[in-house]
Amino acid sequence: MASIAPAATRFTSEEYFALIDQGTLRSDDRVELLEGVIVAMAPENPRHAVATEKTAEALRGAVGGRAAIRVQHALHLGAHSVPEPDVAIVPGKHDDYVRAHPRTALLVVEVADTSLIQDRLSKAAIYAAAGVPEYWIINLRDDRLEIFRAPDRGAARYAEKRLLARGERVELAQLPGATIAVDALLPGG
Repeated sequence: MASIAPAATRFTSEEYFALIDQGTLRSDDRVELLEGVIVAMAPENPRHAVATEKTAEALRGAVGGRAAIRVQHALHLGAHSVPEPDVAIVPGKHDDYVRAHPRTALLVVEVADTSLIQDRLSKAAIYAAAGVPEYWIINLRDDRLEIFRAPDRGAARYAEKRLLARGERVELAQLPGATIAVDALLPGG
């Protein structure tokens, strides 16, 4: 006799936050909520850690005090998604988010090695649907920066994609004048 697998539970963002508040999920669990599913994040290898720190440092230098830089912290992006991007630039100051996680970002950055497919597909769709105007993937496999802009919220995709290599520079779309060398983001550069 064939059995039918039970449907996976799809959590809302509020249910996810309640699991954290109750202690069911702990801060060291390394999970995030993606389209209603609690997903384990991949373990961080040394290259990923270096790229994350270099990116945060480069963005802090380029942005100054015009926005807040968050490293591996939650974004509350709708009813069913609470991703924890590697780096995000959010409007305002850190103290603006004492009571709740940001519901938007000016830029989201994912450092991708083993997570490259997920970052290009499901994460890009989540960020586009939430209207995040600019999304970067620091592609450690190919040693380049992938830039996604012009989100189409309804289609949950980005209309523009650019690939930048070492030796090139990128200007942040939402913060004119803030430019960064691709080499400043990639490990070993």
